[in-house]
Amino acid sequence: MSTDPTAIRFPEVPAPDEQARRQAVVRQELLTKPAGSLGRLEEIGVWVAARQGTCPPRPFDRARVVVFAGDHGIAQHGVSAYPSEVTGQMVRNFLDGGAAVNVLAANAGATVRVVDVAVDADTPAAVSARKIRRSSGSIDREDALTAEQARAALNVGRAVADEEIDSGADLLIAGDMGIGNTTPAAVLIAALTGTEPVAVVGRGTGIDDRAWMRKTAAIRDALRRARKVLDDPVALLRTSAGADIAALSGFLAQAAVRRTPVILDGVVVGAAALVAEELAPGARQWWLAGHRSAEPGGRLVLDHLDLQPIVDLQLRLGEGSGALTALPLVTAAVRVLGEMATFAEAGVGGPTESEAIGPAAESSEL
Repeated sequence: MSTDPTAIRFPEVPAPDEQARRQAVVRQELLTKPAGSLGRLEEIGVWVAARQGTCPPRPFDRARVVVFAGDHGIAQHGVSAYPSEVTGQMVRNFLDGGAAVNVLAANAGATVRVVDVAVDADTPAAVSARKIRRSSGSIDREDALTAEQARAALNVGRAVADEEIDSGADLLIAGDMGIGNTTPAAVLIAALTGTEPVAVVGRGTGIDDRAWMRKTAAIRDALRRARKVLDDPVALLRTSAGADIAALSGFLAQAAVRRTPVILDGVVVGAAALVAEELAPGARQWWLAGHRSAEPGGRLVLDHLDLQPIVDLQLRLGEGSGALTALPLVTAAVRVLGEMATFAEAGVGGPTESEAIGPAAESSEL
């Protein structure tokens, strides 16, 4: 164990409530439907009951999306179809309510908060109060952050999670915004899953073949640097991530420590989740995979964390959009378990003992 007094440590992640899980499994068998006939909606309802510690579970009253924004030095080397200036412009779009995350959050009954961690532009004080720096280093040739900045970014994520939970959030969604951010995400995923660069490189914002080749080379070079610090998740964030992804990692780990469920989004949040699981082992028990990203790294993240996506719509936007698309299905699963009548309540004949197949057990792949 490190004796460094400045080292980042998370408390032990608590386990979900096993008694509530068992009660939810039994209740699913009593509802007016053949056992297992609602498929994963039944599994998700059980999953939520175990995380809330009560059966039936409660519909989420305050789902909160937090979008962590930051620029990346690697974007200056032709790995994205968009210039870095777009990050700051999109932050303003979020604040004006004009982005996909705003529309999808309104549809799902969630609210949106934006945190500027490393945008290479001036942003309103409301979002920049926790800013670590302007942009992160170009990870193919230099560290993304200093050691102090990496720790500070992790602590930003922890603090933001605490703020949201202390103010009543009962479900969290982590979102990302940063031109070039799929490149450090791919490096983290490749490093932590033992995958070669060509297997994790996606089209990101829609790059052409030449940009794809530049991106692959950048990831190859960054991965050489990342592999030297694989045994230290904070050093890995310092070397190969960026302030926004480091903050995401702290946010996801702290939510699990605080027993608050999270719906994961796409490949950038997924990369942060891989690091968060290293920082706080067992954190993944508190995460649902909202969707399977169209980016190649998305599948690798889900396989490594043993999570099964709720939807697979070929999304690759980020911002929290995939998680928000899944949120109404999570809400439906909770309401089915909590509000459907039982056979006894409805006066409907249940299955005979010989015909009953029993409820589906909670899947470990949620």
